[in-house]
Amino acid sequence: MHLQTIHHHKKEYLLLLLQADEEESQIDTYLNRGTLYVALEEGRVIGVAVVTEEKEGVELKNMAIDVPYRKQGYGKQMLEQLFDYYKGRTMFVGTGDSGLTVPFYEACGFTYSYTIEHFFTEHYAEPIIENGVLLEHMIVLKKDIPL
Repeated sequence: MHLQTIHHHKKEYLLLLLQADEEESQIDTYLNRGTLYVALEEGRVIGVAVVTEEKEGVELKNMAIDVPYRKQGYGKQMLEQLFDYYKGRTMFVGTGDSGLTVPFYEACGFTYSYTIEHFFTEHYAEPIIENGVLLEHMIVLKKDIPL
């Protein structure tokens, strides 16, 4: 698997982006200002990630592996390649408080940073249910990426 940076026509990857962020209007807030990476395996797009520059470091705003390729290590591989791109920086990621994704990011070296109370219930038009749980708070994790 390798990552390719996409500079134009980023909305062509909307269906994959929506797997990680269910509301297009939220994706619109970061897609154009962020760097979009697509994960390719044997010429197929199997995943996406969007990273933005922030005051405190960089933020992983969106990361999704297409359903047929999940649970095969591609998400971890994608993160490891992103860590190579952002060596010496701090990377943040915000995720739901359902407990479904937090363990994945923790296994990749992220640690708890802070919570944004009521983020999903205040910023999304429709309720988001993940693993049977209504998402309410955003958990922000961080990782200091060594040089």
